[in-house]
Amino acid sequence: MRKSIIALALGTLGLGMSEFGMMGILPDIARDLSISIPKAGHFISAYALGVAVGAPLLVLISGKLPLKRILLMLMLIYIVGNLSFSLCSYYELNLVFRFISGLPHGAYFGVGSIVANKLAQKGKGTSAVAGMISGMTIANLLGVPLGTFISNQYSWSITYFVIALLGILIFLSIKKFVPELKPLPYTGFKNQFHFLRNINPWLIIFTTILGNGGIFCWYSYINPIMTKSVGFSEEAMTGVMMFAGLGMVLGNIISGELSDKYTPQKVATVTQGLAMVTLLSFFFLVHSRSASLLLMFICTGCLFAVSAPQQILLLKNSKGGEMLGAALAQVAFNIGNALGALLGGIPISKNYPYEYCALPGVVLTLIGFLIFLYYTIYRSKLKF
Repeated sequence: MRKSIIALALGTLGLGMSEFGMMGILPDIARDLSISIPKAGHFISAYALGVAVGAPLLVLISGKLPLKRILLMLMLIYIVGNLSFSLCSYYELNLVFRFISGLPHGAYFGVGSIVANKLAQKGKGTSAVAGMISGMTIANLLGVPLGTFISNQYSWSITYFVIALLGILIFLSIKKFVPELKPLPYTGFKNQFHFLRNINPWLIIFTTILGNGGIFCWYSYINPIMTKSVGFSEEAMTGVMMFAGLGMVLGNIISGELSDKYTPQKVATVTQGLAMVTLLSFFFLVHSRSASLLLMFICTGCLFAVSAPQQILLLKNSKGGEMLGAALAQVAFNIGNALGALLGGIPISKNYPYEYCALPGVVLTLIGFLIFLYYTIYRSKLKF
């Protein structure tokens, strides 16, 4: 893998730790701030909303800048947001800092996917984007379990202080290894939105929101689900989160290779359907530790098996507004994240067992699968 792609992947590693690190430490934050676990889940939603606002906003105001300079600017926002969150102990202020932390996320993926695609060999665009996204999967394999361990042993604030310091390393790596690339042709503010007149990008956006949102109904509360419903101890959760992260790594790698061979839309459609079946199976088999672990592994694999295909599909369906289109993939992903955290928390607030979080996820992933199936059969005319 090229050093430039590794530098980009290091950025998604940091973003992954910032976003997904919250999943493993919700009980610690809730206890420290004297709030409920569903209320602590609002930190997940605040980050996701920051992504939704920041991606189009930052992309549009920086459209005339060189791509590398945009990436460096985004990492500075990342450092400020996470450092502020780690040093604050007030719930309302921390919601603001989580929102700020989310601002650079989608824009980074949007710009980064364009850079990765430009640097890729012909016919290897999806694999290059998957290489960039691999940092986020490694975050879930190693970074998030490490953050969970640090939080359990010391404090969640130390976890996010380390995440903020990682941003300095990311900044320096991008500055050294990512080559200077000219800005994309600037077509004007309004013209960047023209691709949204077509139904295809909207189909991809909605299936991303619903499909990923369905998985996040369940994954947002993975710690209490695996401890309170499945029966794992808090000490075992570091290993459980690493196993979940391994599923993400393999799902991303396999998806990238299959997408270059069979097309991203086919791979994403099948993966959405598999996620629906897996969530439903988890609900019924939750009291079997071995089955729950296997299904968790498959479901987290699905979460990232659709990421690179969705990213590249929006990029290809956004002619004239590529940077915005690529960023919208992460907007959709994180709207799904926020929606999932919200809907998944409803059964908990009604005093249902934690595994009931999976049921609203089944409904969302089913709808997402049907939309993607329609797109693949009737609307997709792209050749990759």
